[in-house]
Amino acid sequence: MPCRSGGSVIKGATRAVEPPDPALLLGFTFPVHPSVTFRPQPSSPILPMAFTIPPLQDLSPPRRVKPSFRVSNFLPALIPILACLYVGVVILVPALAVVVQAFAKGFGVFLDNFKSPELLSALRLTLIATAIAVPCNAIFGLAAATAIARRRFPGKALLLSIIDLPFSISPVVVGLMLVLLYSPSHGVFAGLLASTGWKIIFSIPGIVLATILVTFPFMAREVIPLLEEEGWDQEEAARTLGASDWQVFWKVTLPSVRWAALYGLILTTARALGEFGAVSVVSGNIRGETQTLPLFVEDAYKQYHTEMAFGASLVLATVAIVSLLLKFAVEQLMERDRSAVKGGEE
Repeated sequence: MPCRSGGSVIKGATRAVEPPDPALLLGFTFPVHPSVTFRPQPSSPILPMAFTIPPLQDLSPPRRVKPSFRVSNFLPALIPILACLYVGVVILVPALAVVVQAFAKGFGVFLDNFKSPELLSALRLTLIATAIAVPCNAIFGLAAATAIARRRFPGKALLLSIIDLPFSISPVVVGLMLVLLYSPSHGVFAGLLASTGWKIIFSIPGIVLATILVTFPFMAREVIPLLEEEGWDQEEAARTLGASDWQVFWKVTLPSVRWAALYGLILTTARALGEFGAVSVVSGNIRGETQTLPLFVEDAYKQYHTEMAFGASLVLATVAIVSLLLKFAVEQLMERDRSAVKGGEE
């Protein structure tokens, strides 16, 4: 049946037909403003529809979309600024404060502080403990790293966990453990110590033991990944040629991990020189006898010897800076060796 659509009758249509878009009929391929109106003109054979455009002042300009502010656009520049600001506030500003306070009364007063017998005794004891702890940890670290990277044995995972133990517990707890073991009054080995006359707690052996315990993971943890990366092809080739295990270690294994071992030595030395928590528990902090340099800094500051405390702090800070420079140099050497190995393989 006929149907009306847009004012005209469409014969033979069986359903309602939507009127066509007037803009398409006129050949417009661009969007038409909503204020433009169309009306049918059945009397015109050429232009079946006419349209009326209102005056220009009645046409409203299209709205412009303002660019939205996004934090993600500024993140690449914001993150380095925040990192530098954090490092400056946390590290650089306190370090500069130590330097300023150390030389607050002049360079002469700074040098006079090192004539103090208590400071010299603390410095000497710190060097003694470091000189014993670093070689012990170097030997243990290399042996443990070689065994873990080259051998399969029961308890390997347990050994790795024990090596990482000083990283997960407080140094004060380490000192308390030593006290519970070696205390002459209520320790586990109190009877043995009383019969032999040995004194560990509140003496140099206790300080050395505490320093060894808190620093022994560094060497092993630096050497193990490199040994696992290197593999054991060269070592097996050396054994095939008749080299003994000792010769393989000195001629093949140790040269391949020399920079990692040096890196571990630097970290171990820096940690031993600055150890405070465990040593403070086992030493008793006796001035001039069992007082290391970090303990001396605390004691001098509490006694209002500010220049002396900051002078000793400057010594420790200098050691830390030298350690960082050596660490950076070793990292560059390690990277150079890796690049040379990769270039040779290609």
